[in-house]
Amino acid sequence: MNILGVSGSLRQASFNTALLHAAKELAPDGMNIALHRLHDLPLFDQDVEEQGDPAPVAEFKDAIERADGLLLACPEYNGGITGVLKNAIDWASRVGKTRKVSVLAGKTICIIGASPGVTGTVRAQDQLRLILRRAGARTEPQGDVLVFQAHTKIVDGRLADERTREALGRHLAGFAERLAATSQYL
Repeated sequence: MNILGVSGSLRQASFNTALLHAAKELAPDGMNIALHRLHDLPLFDQDVEEQGDPAPVAEFKDAIERADGLLLACPEYNGGITGVLKNAIDWASRVGKTRKVSVLAGKTICIIGASPGVTGTVRAQDQLRLILRRAGARTEPQGDVLVFQAHTKIVDGRLADERTREALGRHLAGFAERLAATSQYL
């Protein structure tokens, strides 16, 4: 089972990127998580799209297409998702010149998130679910992974809090079960 992990943060010491690294460590047997950086994606521009997807966009769409599911680590900025994550979804949701359907159509997506705040990334995750559903993706309805006060749980780029590690491991196992039960991964 191949999962594409994407962090909605570009920051080198990102809590959400650290959460994805923890997910790689805690993934159940048979689940492989490959990380994809969003650093090279240009801002969405339909004029550019009409000329053909730029190489970083085509690579991103190809990676999504090859994946059995997506694991999105969603930061929360000003009560919503980051511009970089919204931009990535905008590109991925588009058909472009070479595809007949969006690479997000029917794709099962699991959302996790970490924030220094006391509510984790609850508002951003809710917003992200709405955007992804609009793009035709299936968002994983199982409980949320909302790592609040992330600065106390992620130390030196590593998820150190055992309770959070256990919760993330259970969440990933549930995601694997959901994927295995769908026709997408048969």
